[in-house]
Amino acid sequence: MNHVYIIAEAGVNHNGSMELAKQLVDVAVAAGADAVKFQTFKAVNLVSRNAEKADYQKRTTSAAESQFDMIKKLELDETAHLELIAHCQQSGIEFLSTPFDHESIELLYNLGLKTFKIPSGEITNLPYLRHIGRLSKKVILSSGMANLGEIEAAINTLTSAGTARNNINILHANTEYPTPMTDVNLRAMQTIGHAFNLPYGYSDHTAGIEVPIAAVALGASVVEKHFTLDRNMDGPDHKASLEPDELTMMVQSIRNVELALGSPIKQPSPSEAKNKAIARKSIVAKTTIKKGECLNEDNLAVKRPGTGISPMRWDELLGSVAQRDYQADEQI
Repeated sequence: MNHVYIIAEAGVNHNGSMELAKQLVDVAVAAGADAVKFQTFKAVNLVSRNAEKADYQKRTTSAAESQFDMIKKLELDETAHLELIAHCQQSGIEFLSTPFDHESIELLYNLGLKTFKIPSGEITNLPYLRHIGRLSKKVILSSGMANLGEIEAAINTLTSAGTARNNINILHANTEYPTPMTDVNLRAMQTIGHAFNLPYGYSDHTAGIEVPIAAVALGASVVEKHFTLDRNMDGPDHKASLEPDELTMMVQSIRNVELALGSPIKQPSPSEAKNKAIARKSIVAKTTIKKGECLNEDNLAVKRPGTGISPMRWDELLGSVAQRDYQADEQI
């Protein structure tokens, strides 16, 4: 059975508080996620001071606050990273973080991260991709807003820089928060996998849990989903995030789908084999039959249980001669 790697995306939902960040780690652990992911950036390297907010950010934060000021409050410094990594190690969950600039890539590399998550916004950032490619680490590449040509160019940049092709997993994504169901286009996730012959997954920004669960049924090997302690908290991403009980439900549902996918071989399962005798049928005497009597459709019937001659042999028996007497309902 393939184990789907579930990333609980804490992102910036810590609101700049180390206490909230650690609580988010604890929620991810309790839910059964494989990793909890934050975001690593320096506002001065990420956003120009006159950059506008995204529409969803305008709806969820103060209109008077610039994107730079909003982002600045959500930075995690090196000390915070060390604290969170230690807390994750003690809690038995993998720490991940998405770097958004070169300084942040180096910080995460020096902190020993084995997997680097590339966000959708950086898929066309050539110097950034080369930097991560040179690290020769595992890469999870989000492809929101991208077409197949842009994905191919990103893969080629990463591999040319030194990343092994088989260390890349591509996530289908849509960057609208929340993503309208009509824009999910989940089948495109499989298109990505087939086009590049690489493992694929899904980074979800829809309002519920149905789509990431469906993604697993369609072959996703990685699922990423934002979560928060409380959707009513102030901040840009809380409203498009799952609350703790919803995250738990999503993880449990994914694990159930994982089990249910099972084997591609069609055969009786161990649990149902015992039901053959009960649910299937056998050929029986419809009426009293005397020895030497001809067996025909008037004196034969098909009834449970399935412990006798299979009804698939019906034609063989028609026209044959009874070798002994039979009572009604007695198996032939």
